[in-house]
Amino acid sequence: MGRTLPSITQAFLQEQQSLARFRRALRREDQRALDDLLGSSRQHLAAAAYASHLLPFEVMLLAMLVEQHKQVLHLQQEIEVLQSTLRDISPADGDRD
Repeated sequence: MGRTLPSITQAFLQEQQSLARFRRALRREDQRALDDLLGSSRQHLAAAAYASHLLPFEVMLLAMLVEQHKQVLHLQQEIEVLQSTLRDISPADGDRD
């Protein structure tokens, strides 16, 4: 007997294929952005297998959100480092005469 449910990888590929017409309607720049998002969702396939109560597309969206949030946190850390560096190298307000 075979399996009755597709693997999470198969489900993700089916969802991605169902977006093909939508993707073609996008501008080239937006197609690249969508491809990046879909690629980031595949990084979480192992975890997605544990979210069987959700629809595959919902799991894809959550995986994309996780990746986007990681990028936001990384950029926030970079901004804090740059701001700290600028404070260290810029003269204090009282030193200007």
